[in-house]
Amino acid sequence: QVQLVESGGGLVQPGGSLRLSCVASTSIFSMYDMGWYRQAPGKQCELVATITKGGSTNYADSVKCRFTISRDNAKNTVYLQMNNLKPEDTAVYYCNAAHIIGANYWGQGTQVTVSS
Repeated sequence: QVQLVESGGGLVQPGGSLRLSCVASTSIFSMYDMGWYRQAPGKQCELVATITKGGSTNYADSVKCRFTISRDNAKNTVYLQMNNLKPEDTAVYYCNAAHIIGANYWGQGTQVTVSS
């Protein structure tokens, strides 16, 4: 069982920045593909960004050129740098870890609110 603990959410004004972190409790973090997802009130959960164990990244069109996903395998941590935040980015952000053998884990989520 892998535990994922997110942090870094909060209230920010439009145009501001936040950095989310997700620490994983596993000794084989480097073997997991990692991702960030979000769910806004009344909406379905959607993919925000992913990073493979090899470092390849993928982004939702709505966040391209504003968000950057990265990982530090030495710290068992994946990050989501969010710049130029918009009110429509308001959501609970979840960290996901996926292993090729089928194991899949989720964090508890961290709230991001973009409002003036």
